[in-house]
Amino acid sequence: MLLNLSSSVLYYRARIKPEDAPIQDMLAALAEAYRRWGFWKMFDFIRTQTTHVWNHKRVYRIYLAMCLNFRRKCKKRLPTREREALTLPISANIVWSMDFMHDSLVKGRAFRTLNVLDDYNREVLQICIDTSINADRVKRELTLRFAYRGKPAAIRMDNGPELAAIALWLQQQGIEPLYIQPGKPNQNAYIERFNRTFREDV
Repeated sequence: MLLNLSSSVLYYRARIKPEDAPIQDMLAALAEAYRRWGFWKMFDFIRTQTTHVWNHKRVYRIYLAMCLNFRRKCKKRLPTREREALTLPISANIVWSMDFMHDSLVKGRAFRTLNVLDDYNREVLQICIDTSINADRVKRELTLRFAYRGKPAAIRMDNGPELAAIALWLQQQGIEPLYIQPGKPNQNAYIERFNRTFREDV
């Protein structure tokens, strides 16, 4: 006994009853045919397209027992990003801007480019091109650039998952991460202007 709870109750797992087999078969068939349907779309189909009048609570119990429910993806909440004026640094190697671009080859395969720019003189410091660029790859590319050029005081970037994941690493390098507000690319105007030129001319 654990907290006055019997072991039979603790380890109980619901089982689908034999009389529920028709419901199980229909749910399995719908899940196979319509892989993105949730419970209510399946239940509406059963009630409107068939002669069955099963109760929704009964159908839902079997639906859960078959583990057909989708895991909810909660939207990740970003920390509050303060708007900062886009000022021109007084010299080179003080503030860099960084951003991703996306495109595809003639055959349809997608690729990305990681563009790094010095805000002072708009010098392009890095263009990394690959089919996949994750946070670890961003760290490697920046480490190579630091060894060649030195570390800036700050790097301005958007809230993409690869860039947001390196915030702590940048702080450990003594670099301040400057995030723009979500949906405000004009706050990173220097790199956005380069991206347009790069896309049109290259």
